[in-house]
Amino acid sequence: MIRALSHLRMTPARRRAPECRTEVQVRGMTLIELMVAMALGSFLLLGAMTAFTQGQAAFRVNESTARLQENARLALAFLEDDVRMAGHFGLTTRPGDIENRASPMQPVPPGLAVRNDCGRNWAIDFDAPVAGTNNGFDWIGCSPSGQAQPDADTLAIRRTSEVSTPPDAMRRGTLYVRTARFGHGIIFDGVAPPEPPAEPPLQSRSFQLLSRGYYVSRRSSLDTPGNPVPSLRMKTLAGSSSGPRIVDQEVVPGVEDFQVQFGVDTDRAGALGRGSVNRYVNPGDPLLGPGDPAFLPEARILAVRIWLRVRAERPEQGFSDTREYDYADQDQTAPNDAYRRIVVTRTIQLRNARSSS
Repeated sequence: MIRALSHLRMTPARRRAPECRTEVQVRGMTLIELMVAMALGSFLLLGAMTAFTQGQAAFRVNESTARLQENARLALAFLEDDVRMAGHFGLTTRPGDIENRASPMQPVPPGLAVRNDCGRNWAIDFDAPVAGTNNGFDWIGCSPSGQAQPDADTLAIRRTSEVSTPPDAMRRGTLYVRTARFGHGIIFDGVAPPEPPAEPPLQSRSFQLLSRGYYVSRRSSLDTPGNPVPSLRMKTLAGSSSGPRIVDQEVVPGVEDFQVQFGVDTDRAGALGRGSVNRYVNPGDPLLGPGDPAFLPEARILAVRIWLRVRAERPEQGFSDTREYDYADQDQTAPNDAYRRIVVTRTIQLRNARSSS
């Protein structure tokens, strides 16, 4: 019995090793550390905002400058294409041989009245393929759109299209010039083109008459309340079912001033220097005015020099234009306003003035 009980002795239980625990203490930021972090974050945010603001300002300046240059290029290109063709009257180089042309002192030829014409025979004054006014708009009969810009010049160009118009494409109410090579010509309105006098049939071609006048208006299509935007505008001869008329069109907005000078050859025919510009004069100069004591009948306009002052469409915050503008016959004090400006110039040679000498 005792032996049997000896086999029933209990085996002592194994003791577990005590667990080793590591306590992690989590500590928050002190007030000083929090304030330093907030200050650093504020400086970084302020720097980012400053960089963004400066970037936006630089973008606006670049955009405004690019817009100015684009408007100036467009205006110069449009003017150059028109001015260089002044005096082109189809197949003839002698505008004096074109019938129905008329000066402001002559009566209007029958059937060639132009509605809203900028003066008597303004559109058909072929004796002056290039003309203008100095420091003012004084075209009688056609008022400017809005209000003409004070002290800005005007420029009138008279010519025909470069490409002839076939008879089946002509429209009644549109003026055409029919000319023969080195011969006579005639201005007509209608769909039945007459042959020029003293010319054999089928030796002539018809060209649409293009008479245009450029000026500066104080208003444009980009006007906003309290911010009128000036523009270069054009009076142009157009056709209609009721007859030829003068219409007004905007060329380029933002043009604030337009100045013109004519390059004149004053040498007599046959002189050694004939065919080159001797001097530049303003429109309306006495040597170009018939009836003036200083008038030179031999004087011819061989070139046109133009200046354009182009203004930004909107004021720029923080900018002040303190520049004085001295060009052509202008000597203007600084505007002292918030608009950016540029002045561009170009001299355009008149091809047909030389060929008609």
